[in-house]
Amino acid sequence: MIELKNISFKIFDEKEQKDKYILKNMSVKFPENKITVITGQNGSGKSTLIKLIMGILSPTTGDIFFNGQNITKTTVSERANLGLTLAFQQPVRFKGLTVGQLLNLANKSKNNLSDSCEYLSRVGLCAKEYINREFDDTLSGGEAKRIELAMALAKQGKVFLFDEPEAGIDLWSFDGLVEIFKSLKNKTVIVVSHQKKLIESADYVFVLNDEGSVFGKRKDMEKFLNNPVCLKMGGRT
Repeated sequence: MIELKNISFKIFDEKEQKDKYILKNMSVKFPENKITVITGQNGSGKSTLIKLIMGILSPTTGDIFFNGQNITKTTVSERANLGLTLAFQQPVRFKGLTVGQLLNLANKSKNNLSDSCEYLSRVGLCAKEYINREFDDTLSGGEAKRIELAMALAKQGKVFLFDEPEAGIDLWSFDGLVEIFKSLKNKTVIVVSHQKKLIESADYVFVLNDEGSVFGKRKDMEKFLNNPVCLKMGGRT
């Protein structure tokens, strides 16, 4: 289980010349082996929250726990070794490395060719066309996003963190995303998204807005999810 206790994160606002809280005194538990979608209005701290869990950012105050262990001070690499994995909103390109090599690196070289092909197939890509292709700027945004998802699957982690995974992908890939999340049984999946289909696939929903946050089972959250402000599209957090 991922648990955040009294988490605050602030930055210095250059324009107003004062500190600004992105998240303030937040506490939440993400249920183990369930899909949770984090949604809400733009600027409410959704992506910040994901980066705090992964260790890319450090909280101003508060603590982060994984299965009862305080991981607040641990590095990104240490959290990855514990089983946390993050797929970014915009995939990082690795010029000079092939897709197959990246899949092997993701799983610490435990993959065989058959495994790598299976991961690519699960994200809707033909392995023969991509396994020896470089992961560089010649790939479209949608192709890069699918390959990054395959890399996340190859890591075989315990906790999967996705920051707006639908960004830049086509309709087929989007429908496939939902199926990928549903297939991650016995895994904890935390997704930042505005998309209705992804929200409908969730077991739990965490709604963030300027006035606070609300967490609950998806079926109990209809009054919040039907609020257009909560599902406002576009922009970055």
